[in-house]
Amino acid sequence: MPHIPETIDKTLQQSLPLMEDFYTIQGEGYYQGSAAYFLRLGGCDVGCVWCDVKESWDAAAHPLVDVSEMAARVKKSGSPIAVITGGEPVMYNLTALTAAIKSQDIRTHIETSGVYPLTGTWDWVCFSPKKFKAPDASIFEKSDELKVIIYNKSDFEWAESFAAKVRSSCQLYLQPEWSKEKEMLPLIIEYVKANPQWQISLQVHKYMNIP
Repeated sequence: MPHIPETIDKTLQQSLPLMEDFYTIQGEGYYQGSAAYFLRLGGCDVGCVWCDVKESWDAAAHPLVDVSEMAARVKKSGSPIAVITGGEPVMYNLTALTAAIKSQDIRTHIETSGVYPLTGTWDWVCFSPKKFKAPDASIFEKSDELKVIIYNKSDFEWAESFAAKVRSSCQLYLQPEWSKEKEMLPLIIEYVKANPQWQISLQVHKYMNIP
């Protein structure tokens, strides 16, 4: 289990563990291809075996950064969008962070597995459930985008179980897990053709060799 220091909990608002931050192109989902500034928070207790940023799991390994400093970095970049990701960002109270970012007239987006209740004010919520820890039911009505990672054939049925729970306006995406892409993508293509309410999401930033 990743170590989460006692000084970091859901009541902490003004500073958060920041693993990395960078200005890039959103590579996945509805906003794919859009310029976006990513703030990757440290700390995660979901434990996906195929996670490609396992170094984010230990919150104590990353420095605490004031939310005003994070907002200033986004503003300086010129990005119209700030994407809060992790790790698992809903481990923290994100109210102050989103307020600081929105005070700079920047959109707030989050990528989360939804395992804890969502805090903060958001322009876009990407809900990506994981089999390793069940989501909190409150995320369903707040999701603008459902992005399900397809690792094996059983994940299609699992994806449908969440599609039935999110609101009707939620955008539905199936994305192959990167290491299984050659195996899973042909299956996803056929599934979307048969079930056109779904769309395909690809990690195009990896094709472009950018963060």
